[in-house]
Amino acid sequence: MDRMIYLSMTGAKTLMQRQETLAHNLANANTTGFRADTVAFRAVPIRGDGATTRVFSLETTAGFDDKQGPVQQTGRSLDVAVRGNAWLAVQGQDGVEAYTRDGNLQVDNEGTLRTAGGRAVLSDGGPITVPQGARLSFGEDGTLTATDANGRSSTVARLKLARAEDVRLTKGLDGLFRTESGDPLPADLNARLASGALEGSNVNVVESMVGMISLARQFEVQMKMLQTAESDERAATRLLGPNG
Repeated sequence: MDRMIYLSMTGAKTLMQRQETLAHNLANANTTGFRADTVAFRAVPIRGDGATTRVFSLETTAGFDDKQGPVQQTGRSLDVAVRGNAWLAVQGQDGVEAYTRDGNLQVDNEGTLRTAGGRAVLSDGGPITVPQGARLSFGEDGTLTATDANGRSSTVARLKLARAEDVRLTKGLDGLFRTESGDPLPADLNARLASGALEGSNVNVVESMVGMISLARQFEVQMKMLQTAESDERAATRLLGPNG
């Protein structure tokens, strides 16, 4: 009897986790450069006295879908879309180098180039500061050029574009990506970007909605299993009781 309870309980808990992941993805369907979260689960036997006949479902791998999202032209000079599987290097809140595909860039009051989320954009030399009042433009290789009121142009910096070929990236709670070791990735001089464009979220809205409906039905099945286990236990108690 308790085996059925364990199965239905852990199954329902796992389905709720998966539902939360899909809901989070749907909430970010319009977030620039967003990568959909993915989860995987595995069965783990419960250790204790006696035989290991009870099993829990535990999350084993939390990752993300690395497919590129749709690229839309905006015409804005500070919008960039990184091509291929390269990443834009930024400075996380903890000061450690992190990576993003959010190319909606801004210049703050101090002249620091930042993402829409407020993260400082990095070059090989650190955060990028641009001249006040200058007209900015990006080259395909990430070179940032500033043109003053007199029409004189000068190179400010080159965005650090990195590629994780043999290194696994993990997604943090802040939405930024980092290497598992925390070490920065080397700059990829062959990486390219498109100026005046933004990469959208790679969340498949229809697929996520269908998944949520399917999970809701599976959750109902797990709840019915719990109810069945409860009714079976009552029936067994009556049969085994003194008046059974």
